[in-house]
Formats: sequence, structure tokens, C-alpha cells
Amino acid sequence: MAEQTFDSYEEFWPYYVAMHSRAATRWVHLTGTLTGLAVTVYGLARGRKRYAAALPLIGYGTAWPAHFFIEKNNPATFGHPAWSLRGDVQMIRMMLAGRDAELAEIAAKWLAENH
Repeated sequence: MAEQTFDSYEEFWPYYVAMHSRAATRWVHLTGTLTGLAVTVYGLARGRKRYAAALPLIGYGTAWPAHFFIEKNNPATFGHPAWSLRGDVQMIRMMLAGRDAELAEIAAKWLAENH
């Protein structure tokens, strides 16, 4: 798929979700992000500043392989880093609120309209 261009985050959001069309990819993202966050908080609470690196290392270290092996695509982060971070936060919030099925619908709609 050619690199996508967007004029706003709102336009980017459905594409971002579509790049996470499989539930397994979304759950790997959630698990990696929350694990990285927990390790970071633990380390900082213990006065170990180097643990702050855990969030991006564990988060991206689990998410990117999910794209390659589960989705068979490249992470949206490569072309849209700031919006991807915002999308990851929004996606995880929705998942934690029990709205994963809604994410699947957004992904399916975008993919149907753009393939």
C-alpha cells in the first residue's frame, strides 16, 4: 500500500485503526503499552530514571512485530509518528472501555472503502 497522506488527525484515525484490523494486533499493542507503562512507573517510583525507557522499548518492541507478523503491514508510526502515538492512546482507551468491537467496525469500514 502506498504511503497515505492526511490533512487532520480525524482523517488519519480510521486509517490508523485499519492498520490494526486484527484483534490480536490491538491486544499486543495494549499489553506492550501497559507493561511498558507499569515498568516505567515502578522504576521511577524507585528512583531509577533509566526505567523511563521501558515504555517506548517495551511498547514499540511488542507492537512493531505484531504489524509485521500478524497484520503483515508496516506500523503507521513510520509515516505518522505523532498521530500514531495519539491513535495508540485513543485505541487503548477504547479497548479498556470495552469498545474493541467498535474498533473492528472502524477498521472493516476503512478497509472496505479503500481497497
